[in-house]
Amino acid sequence: MLLCIDTGNTNTVFSIWDGERFLSHWRIATDHTRTADEYYVWLETLISLTHFELDIDRCIISSTVPRVVFNLRVLCNRYFNTRPLVVGKPDCLLPAEPQVDPGASAGPDRIVNAWAAYDRHGGDLIVVDFGTATTFDVAGADGAYIGGVIAPGVNLSLEALHMGAANLPHVDVTKPARAIGTNTVACIQSGIFWGYIGLVERIIRQIRDERGLEMKVIATGGLAPLFEQGTDVFDSVEDDLTVHGLRLIYDYNKEAGNV
Repeated sequence: MLLCIDTGNTNTVFSIWDGERFLSHWRIATDHTRTADEYYVWLETLISLTHFELDIDRCIISSTVPRVVFNLRVLCNRYFNTRPLVVGKPDCLLPAEPQVDPGASAGPDRIVNAWAAYDRHGGDLIVVDFGTATTFDVAGADGAYIGGVIAPGVNLSLEALHMGAANLPHVDVTKPARAIGTNTVACIQSGIFWGYIGLVERIIRQIRDERGLEMKVIATGGLAPLFEQGTDVFDSVEDDLTVHGLRLIYDYNKEAGNV
């Protein structure tokens, strides 16, 4: 069985693939001080609650937080007796190399998302990921990551507004009943919701204009279903996109004899 680990700035997702389907998805707050032993105690407890016989012998990691990779490697080595693939490292082969500026690098999650979306929908598309940052990842005709856009994430913007304006409260993001709010909370919710709808639609239009293509748009991330309620720009909303891409990249390395 394959353990896919997707580490973002806020959360880390552990998913188990049995060769035919994902059996489980578990989420934990990303913390660079968490040890391999702590990861294992948490993960083993959750595994014990499932009705499956889980025998993990393969691992792949995508991490936007370099400081957590060491302990995740130790977890895989010590408890699953396997050397994990780490997307973005030289020993992890990619089906299509990122087309970025010389000396530059692309975030591993962005590479993985581009390839996963390509596998499901074909090339020349945009992946919008609502994470700590709101990212727009552009996949070329061959599925390679060819660039994109990074904007502040929804919750990050809310937190900055709360911290920077003494009289403004921290609020939950939701779709407001009306654009014109009649109290402070409703005003903030409207600004965030419709503001991000405008941001998403305008950036997508600009990317399409620059590429000269009518590109499909795939949304992922925890807030994607919420923002889908305010726009018809998304062709698909997929919460498992990154782990799907991790599984594909592991299979590619296996077929190439790299694992």
